[in-house]
Amino acid sequence: MRKLILYTICLFVFSFVKGQERTINPAVPFLMVAADARAAGMADIGVATSADAFSQQWNPAKYAFSTEKQGLSISYTPYLTDLANDISLGQLTYYNKISERSAFAGSLRYFGFGDIELRENAFDDPRTVSPNEFALDGSYSLKLSEKFSMAVAGRYIRSNLKVISNDGDASAANSFAIDVAGFYQSEEIAYNSFNGRWRAGFNVQNLGPKISYDNDEISSNFLPANLKIGTGFDFILDDSNKIALNLEFNKLLVPTPQNSDINGDGTISGPEELALLNKNKADYKKIGWASGIFKSFGDAPDGFKEELQEITYAAGAEYLYQDSFAMRVGYFHENPSKGARKYFSLGAGFKYTTIKIDVSYLFSASKIPNPLENTLRFSLTFNFGDKYDQY
Repeated sequence: MRKLILYTICLFVFSFVKGQERTINPAVPFLMVAADARAAGMADIGVATSADAFSQQWNPAKYAFSTEKQGLSISYTPYLTDLANDISLGQLTYYNKISERSAFAGSLRYFGFGDIELRENAFDDPRTVSPNEFALDGSYSLKLSEKFSMAVAGRYIRSNLKVISNDGDASAANSFAIDVAGFYQSEEIAYNSFNGRWRAGFNVQNLGPKISYDNDEISSNFLPANLKIGTGFDFILDDSNKIALNLEFNKLLVPTPQNSDINGDGTISGPEELALLNKNKADYKKIGWASGIFKSFGDAPDGFKEELQEITYAAGAEYLYQDSFAMRVGYFHENPSKGARKYFSLGAGFKYTTIKIDVSYLFSASKIPNPLENTLRFSLTFNFGDKYDQY
């Protein structure tokens, strides 16, 4: 299949953001894509939903509240299907609840750009490359009380996107990151006409050194460090029917590029603005990853108003019948000046004995194309071992 590698990579990266100066463009954005169909069916919500095999990406602290002893999940997400048929994201996850209070988990996430044919001239024999990125991580979660747990996770990241040059240099970029997460789940509470359960969670993700292909400051880029906070409530109508409502907020912990548009006309032109643009880019590259996390809370050029614009939110609902059939719906919103992602999602889940299948579908509500629009995502979960008491 003939595709230009730069076009593919740029389309992948900029599908997350509008071409505006102060949108935030971290490296390895595949880490922010929902890999499982359950979360995708609720508009990429997962930090405070009930525990499942996919909790590793969203909030590993949820594993301590799992009612299943062990679980194995496989997810597949086609990507940029309007451009090619061999670009995809896959994830494999395993968890084991080793006691009533603790659990460990591990996962492998792989993003493949497919086979790309490169030519110097139109009649040259093609040279095929297969750019890819992957992340390997592990986590440990522990219940600190009957209602609250915390978890830590470590992650190794490898990005192999650099095309071999004439001097033979095609080294991959590597980095590592950690997550710190917490999860709260109340006991079942009796209300007038139904029972209910409250949930809340947070996850500070991808805290780690900047990633660079050339091992220098100029070409380094921030990891997609982010803060997820969410809450949810389960309406337990009876033994067979349950409705879960969820709300989630997310903010990138990455510095905001500074304004270079001196005259405010929306374009960068003239020697003065170009000089300021180059200076701002150089200063931005010099920011360390740790200091960048703290700067991200107060460095927006337009102040607190712009900081709020950098927060995305999503709302989702899940209906469960006898814990065997699920229907899901969700909505995701991002400010127009910070990427303009807006979409609705639908999903469903089916469970038979120890096997569960989840599917989801996304509808874009924005003029900005979404790389996952009109894409059907699949997840498969196998649970085995003894069951723990229902919390």
